[in-house]
Amino acid sequence: MSKANYFFTSESVSEGHPDKVCDRISDAVVDTFLSHDPYARVAVETLCTTNRIVLAGEVRGPSSITPAVLEEVARHAVKDIGYEQDGFHWKNALVDIHVHAQSADIAMGVDSGEDKDEGAGDQGIMFGYAVNETEVLMPAPIYFAHNILQSLAEARHSGALAQLGPDAKSQVTLEYRNGRPVRAASVVVSTQHIEAVSQEEVREIVRPHVVNCLPEGWMCPEDKLYVNPTGRFVIGGPDGDCGLTGRKIIVDTYGGAAPHGGGAFSGKDPTKVDRSAAYAARYLAKNVVAAGLADKCLIQLSYAIGVARPLSVYVDTQGTGRCDEDKLSDVLQELMDLSPRGIRTHLGLNKPIYARTAAYGHFGRMPEADGGFSWEKTDLIDQLKTLLA
Repeated sequence: MSKANYFFTSESVSEGHPDKVCDRISDAVVDTFLSHDPYARVAVETLCTTNRIVLAGEVRGPSSITPAVLEEVARHAVKDIGYEQDGFHWKNALVDIHVHAQSADIAMGVDSGEDKDEGAGDQGIMFGYAVNETEVLMPAPIYFAHNILQSLAEARHSGALAQLGPDAKSQVTLEYRNGRPVRAASVVVSTQHIEAVSQEEVREIVRPHVVNCLPEGWMCPEDKLYVNPTGRFVIGGPDGDCGLTGRKIIVDTYGGAAPHGGGAFSGKDPTKVDRSAAYAARYLAKNVVAAGLADKCLIQLSYAIGVARPLSVYVDTQGTGRCDEDKLSDVLQELMDLSPRGIRTHLGLNKPIYARTAAYGHFGRMPEADGGFSWEKTDLIDQLKTLLA
């Protein structure tokens, strides 16, 4: 039996965090290939450190996307984030490209043929989760942690907070009573800033963004609001700490409130089930909760490389379900083809929609007109209710 009264913490990091810079560049590479060829294959990792960016990985796509093109993609991503610092500058950083053709052995297992459907790009397990704690059916701690940083980033990009730099982190601890969040027990925000700004000034800048992002009456006590607790955060981003693609998978998903599979998302085209199946699992879990069939829903999918159909589809409503879980699993598989091709077709994933996912979470976002965040739609509600009536 789960605890009813407890404290739970989740963190987020901004688009300027070193690891998120790398996620953004890798996803910008994915978008570049998909904009030229919707069926391109991409698995590209990025490393960033002081004035150096390194791209490495495997691709299959148009020859027109040369190393020079990829260098410009990387520079544009860094510029868009806002890095024009001595230790990390979009124009001055050295960019090394080590990207080569996709393995023929992997391609043979994944590609469709006369006697086989397209297989999964790798083995692995993927999870999706939804809970009715917030309007977007995300766990509340990660939802508010993301929102605080997004609020600060929007103000920085607008020019209203020119004192702040791109690198930032947040951490929100909520108190739960009877299994529901009721208030913030503590909030931590660390944000990069210019030399001339004091710690107290940064606190006054940050505080209203925290207050405005939390529900009314939820603000933590003043002595539990920690802003730049080290006292100084001038050197930040890849100049302060090396970044790598795929190191913030809990930030990308549910803040630790639900399991995460073994693979990261960024830098991977949608044939990679690490990405697409995790999106499908979230989509199905969200529709279950949105339909009122459960207060919480966890879904696990598993795949084998080269095999189209999932090896298992596990559904757990964590004691909150209003229907039989085995029947629910069967119905979900009727409503959505969970092969890699089926997922991509159902959610429209062969589009350049991934750079926008690189920061502030892949889930809990609004579906967009061009197909972005399509896995956040709740368009299965009526069918679920009918089939499970």
